Amino acid sequence: MAKPKYYVVWAGRNPGIYESWPECRKQIEKFEGAKYKSFESRAEAEAAFRDGWEKHWGRNKPQGLSLKTASSSSWEDEIDYDSISVDAGTRGNPGPVEYKGVDTRTGEVIFSYGPISKGTNNIGEFLAIVHALAYLQKLGSDKTVYSDSANAIKWVKQKAVSTTLARDASTEEIWKLIDRAEHWLRTHTYKNKVLKWQTERWGEIKADYGRK
Repeated sequence: MAKPKYYVVWAGRNPGIYESWPECRKQIEKFEGAKYKSFESRAEAEAAFRDGWEKHWGRNKPQGLSLKTASSSSWEDEIDYDSISVDAGTRGNPGPVEYKGVDTRTGEVIFSYGPISKGTNNIGEFLAIVHALAYLQKLGSDKTVYSDSANAIKWVKQKAVSTTLARDASTEEIWKLIDRAEHWLRTHTYKNKVLKWQTERWGEIKADYGRK
């Protein structure tokens, strides 16, 4: 089990100490000049907050606090914002499914597809990743693609979907799309990274449909 962290925000919407990355992120996202850092204990965080950002934020070695007890929490360091984030949304699972790809930095929709009459969330995510890869290849772009579905990412790497979804008249539409996507993966190469979106640290992916 991951150890809890405490996030100090010296400069942000509401300076203070936060016990989760999503809460910290709300204070600093798109806040010019934000200054923040994570610490392993509440006591360290409180001391750092009292000290002020000059001692603890930035590249210089802090005074009075070992760098071993502090780590950068900057999502600019963790997330490649020059990328596409994808997600799928379903009404029932299986059920009608749609997917989209957005600009990770702005949330602007780059492409969307659906709804498809019947499918699953993981299949939707798989199709979204392949759609993003094909789209980027047409542009000659090596941008990263993010998905919060570990299964979909695995299927892309394997170039094959592993699903229990029946192949019948009700799923004919989505199976045609799966066949086409698998064929694209087998017949094309790409340099783009396909990475797992770390929801617990970064909050919901920008392409999220909000249907949890």
